[in-house]
Amino acid sequence: MNTRSPSNEPALERVRLQLERADEAPTLGELAQIAQLSPSHLQRAFRRRYGMSPAEYHRVRRFGQLKSALRDGEAVSAAVYEAGFGSGSRVYEHSDRLLGMTPASYRAGGAGASIRYTTTDTPLGRMLVAATGRGICSVTLGDDDAELENRLANEFPKATRERVDNGREEWLDAVIARIAHDLGWSDVDAPAMPPLDVAATAFQWRVWDALTRIPQGVTKSYGELAAELGAPKAARAIGNACGNNRLALIVPCHRIVREDGSLGGWRWGVERKHELLARERSAQTPDHAVSHSRRQRLAHG
Repeated sequence: MNTRSPSNEPALERVRLQLERADEAPTLGELAQIAQLSPSHLQRAFRRRYGMSPAEYHRVRRFGQLKSALRDGEAVSAAVYEAGFGSGSRVYEHSDRLLGMTPASYRAGGAGASIRYTTTDTPLGRMLVAATGRGICSVTLGDDDAELENRLANEFPKATRERVDNGREEWLDAVIARIAHDLGWSDVDAPAMPPLDVAATAFQWRVWDALTRIPQGVTKSYGELAAELGAPKAARAIGNACGNNRLALIVPCHRIVREDGSLGGWRWGVERKHELLARERSAQTPDHAVSHSRRQRLAHG
């Protein structure tokens, strides 16, 4: 097989189309035959081009179809079939990570989920932190509590939502303390980051993990981060991953800027993005630089 073709684009496109059509995920060997590349070369080239492996691409594509069918009101069994899954067991195997809940719960707009939340003041305005029984599901910034609570209600329209203020729950307090500590808003030692309960694709998780490794006060463009992930043509997909981030400050998407260095937008307001970056840069002295170990704690708890 030719592993040194001047351009693998046609071969990779044939593989992608096969993944789009296939109900069952083809083996890497089968895809390599289609591409006329060695399996190892195909794996590397496909990840560079699309930001994920062929197997991940197939799984994410199928779950995208499943989510669309569920949002349209299809019965779970029918949606599973239409998305090309051979059985419901394969769906439930990955549903926690890719849907954030079971398919039935996703279809019902989060019905049955119990969310507890609180709000607090920060140097950037009000912050809301919310958690399910499995982990932190939302961290948002806004001008006032009404705005933040409306946003939470729109995000989880059928979940049970309960405000917790007096003696706030351990996870909520831990997130507030951890953010304040790691962003230099407080010198008080903070506990480890609680678990997260956020639905995302495999590629989004890769982007979010990479964002947590950008030092405070440093910015990167969409293209720079795409190149670091081995997917130089995925700048637009990285922008979408940043736009889908529901964990303000925990996943620091404010450190991503446009190719010309301008700030671009931010889900929680470009003015806050400007102020946050300015605060981070002013804090980056030899005595206050954020260490790698602190960034690791932010990324992994």
